[in-house]
Amino acid sequence: MQMTPAIKNLLIINVLCFVATYVFQSSLGIDLYEWLGLHYCASEKFHTWQFVTYMFMHDGISHIFFNMFSVYMFGRLIEQYWGTRRFLVFYFVTGIGAAFVQELTYYIQASSIINNVDAYLNNQTSEGFYAYIAQYVNSDFQMKYDAMMSEGQVAEVNEFMRNFVMQLQDYHIDSFNTVGASGACFGILLAFGMMFPNMTIMLLIPPIPIKAKYLVIIYGLIELFEGVHNFSFDNVAHWAHLGGMLFGFFLIRKWQREGEL
Repeated sequence: MQMTPAIKNLLIINVLCFVATYVFQSSLGIDLYEWLGLHYCASEKFHTWQFVTYMFMHDGISHIFFNMFSVYMFGRLIEQYWGTRRFLVFYFVTGIGAAFVQELTYYIQASSIINNVDAYLNNQTSEGFYAYIAQYVNSDFQMKYDAMMSEGQVAEVNEFMRNFVMQLQDYHIDSFNTVGASGACFGILLAFGMMFPNMTIMLLIPPIPIKAKYLVIIYGLIELFEGVHNFSFDNVAHWAHLGGMLFGFFLIRKWQREGEL
C-alpha cells in the first residue's frame, strides 16, 4: 500500500487541475476544458499542447475518482516494478497514444459530417436542407423561411441555408472535445495484466476474484464492443481507451525485445 513518487504527484496534479477548472470558470469566466481538452486538429480550438493537457482534465467527480483510483490501485505496483522514470514514460506514451487514436476517431466523424454537407450543397433544395438539419429547426425558423420564400427571396434563402449549414458543420467539428486520463489508465491496466497475469484481483461489482489477465481481456472486449456500436447515449471515448492499451502493448513488447523488462 506504499504511495510511490509518480503516483503521488499524478494524483496531486489531477486534483489541482480539477479544482482549477471550477475556480477559473466561476471567478474568471475561463473554461479550461476549451483550452486544455483535446479538440479535433482541424478545429480552430485545437492546440498541440492538448495532446498532454487533456489527460489532467476531468468532467465530474466520478470521472476523476475512478480514473485516479485505477492509477493508484494498479500504478503503484507497476512503478515499484519498473521504477519511476520508466513508469512515467509509459504513462505519457499511452496517454498521448490514446489522443492520436481519438484524433483518428474525430477524423472519421468529421468526414461523415463534411460529406453530408457536401451532399446538400451539391443539391441545395429546401427538402435537402430540412432533411439535414431537421433536429435543429423550430417554428420560428420555419416562419422565417416561409416569409422569405413568399416574398420571392429565393437567392437570399439559398444563401441563408448555405451559411446555416456551414456554421452547423463548424459547430459540430468544434464541439469535439475529450478529457480524462482514461487512455493512460487503460494502458496501466494492460501493463498490470502483462506483468502480473496470474495475480488475483477482487472486484467491487460484482465482488468476485479474477486473475489480472482475464480482467484485461474482458475490459478490452467491452471497450471494443461499445466503440464499434457507438451508442447514441454514450459519450465515452472508447477508442481512446483501446488506443492507450494498444500503445502500451507495443511499448512493453519493445522493452521486452530489447531486454529492458
